[in-house]
Amino acid sequence: MSGGQDPAVARTRDPEGDRGADARGAARGVPGVWLALLAGPMSFGIAGSALVLADTARDLGTTVDAATFIVTAFGWAIAVGTPLMAGLQRRRGTPAALLTGAALVLLGAALTVVAPALPLLVAGSAIQGLGAAGLTTIAMSLAGSARVMGLVTASLATIGAAAPLTGDVVAGLLGWRATLALPALSLLSVPFVLRGRPVTPLSAMPFDLVGAVLVTALVTALVVLPHAWQAASGAAVAAGVLLALRLRARPDGFVPTAVLRAPVFLVSAGLAFLLAVVNFGMIYALPPLLAEHSGWSRGQVGLAITWPLLFGGLASYPVIAATARGSFGVAAVVFPVLSAAGGVLAVLGRGPGALLAAQALASVAAASGQGAYAARAAAAVPASERPAAMGLFNLAYLLGAAFGPAIATLLVG
Repeated sequence: MSGGQDPAVARTRDPEGDRGADARGAARGVPGVWLALLAGPMSFGIAGSALVLADTARDLGTTVDAATFIVTAFGWAIAVGTPLMAGLQRRRGTPAALLTGAALVLLGAALTVVAPALPLLVAGSAIQGLGAAGLTTIAMSLAGSARVMGLVTASLATIGAAAPLTGDVVAGLLGWRATLALPALSLLSVPFVLRGRPVTPLSAMPFDLVGAVLVTALVTALVVLPHAWQAASGAAVAAGVLLALRLRARPDGFVPTAVLRAPVFLVSAGLAFLLAVVNFGMIYALPPLLAEHSGWSRGQVGLAITWPLLFGGLASYPVIAATARGSFGVAAVVFPVLSAAGGVLAVLGRGPGALLAAQALASVAAASGQGAYAARAAAAVPASERPAAMGLFNLAYLLGAAFGPAIATLLVG
């Protein structure tokens, strides 16, 4: 990268000076474009099948509601897989985690292509999601500057915005099974990332199996919470209490307390969660409002809502670059203000122009905030804990993406 060293990278240097050097060396060895390709296709698994589930249900002889379990399984897997794969990277190193994630994506994609029945399709989607979560976390952990982090998160947002239309086109050309396998495009970047000889410090501590199980249980309960809060709330509280006790017993375990004790990390992850709630909530809440106030068809509404989402993804890269050298306090205020402005405009606005502008503001805030806060979160912890930090940060953002639509459904419905 030209133009001097990014402050976010400079702050990764610890008192001994070696861990920050490892992080910067890893970033120099892997060009940002390959990290963006490694992460971005995960968005196809989240949104790519939105327009083809009816075809899937028809060919499998089931209902659309049943077919949505394919997407639900992917969402659960990326939420659970994010901290699990980050733990693997922390314990076994980036190359081992990268190859494991790639193998899971390949296996999951193969299952979605050949599976004759819905249960196997759901399993394939979940396996693919586990691998995609690992590849995305690895890409973010290797992003050695705010600009590279911005490129990675911009790829996630941009591909996510175009994913429904892209999936529909691919289904028309190759069939809906090819659409479900689109996250496998990330495999194209794996040889190039490995060629960069990515290096991250390894943890010498024994693997914390109990901590991993408790994190998995907590994440599962939180993912289910918006859909079945009566059953999931008790499980979430129980898992959270047990995990807190485990953190006291094993502060260097699966969830390192060095990450949780970093105020900048906690604020960054919390703000990313809130921005995701607003953005993904609007994605679900605004289409019916647009149809009501514009008289557009469902197809016209879908096409119209794509543009502000694309704008948010594409604009996030220069916005992150512009804010990279500013103080964390400025970043902590600017993006929530943009998001709040989008929310207010969505509530008060009634014309299509106002509603689309509201989505654009929320999209810019979420996509830019994800990249800017991720860079700060990574810089706030020792380099040896960076994979764990990125896993937990991504988990916070993904939980916001899960909670947003559920909250929007309650408010609009």
